[in-house]
Amino acid sequence: MKRPWLKHARRRIGAAALAAMFCNLPVMLAEIKSFSLRGCTLTEEVDLPVSPETAFDLMTGDISPWWDHHIVQSPKALYIEPKAGGGFYEIFDGKGNGARHATVIYADRGKILRLDGPLGLSGRAVTFVTTFEYEKTEVGTRVKLTVNMSGQFDENLEKAVDGVWRHFLIERLKPYVESGQWKKSH
Repeated sequence: MKRPWLKHARRRIGAAALAAMFCNLPVMLAEIKSFSLRGCTLTEEVDLPVSPETAFDLMTGDISPWWDHHIVQSPKALYIEPKAGGGFYEIFDGKGNGARHATVIYADRGKILRLDGPLGLSGRAVTFVTTFEYEKTEVGTRVKLTVNMSGQFDENLEKAVDGVWRHFLIERLKPYVESGQWKKSH
């Protein structure tokens, strides 16, 4: 297989090394660190006393009333656009600074919401495909969470992510929905 770019690369590297040698300059080489890749699936369920469509709506749009993990202490906005190609955004300020934690890759109101992205782990070699499935029950909706996680992480990160999702769904979202506070803004 011909690789014309390789000939150029060798010339440039060779020229740089010769220039450094003749000019008595140190040659800077990249530090190479290796790591192992892992994958896992985490699951969680929560029952909410609302319809699947309402549960979907409360878990998209402005999620700041129940989502309490963010990069900056008081973000200007924290929301999920409930449409394919939409984003999960944390807007830091009025200047447009912020983060896109994930991209919505599947949205079917009251049925499925799926996100792809590193969520709060931006900058690491890790990604999540996070799926929420909404199932109607006799008393409301069962939200089934499945997180398929892959990349550079260890068992400690896996346990931390599991704990954070339990926190969001059981300790934050469920009490928020059950309190009825959301009715004031909807």
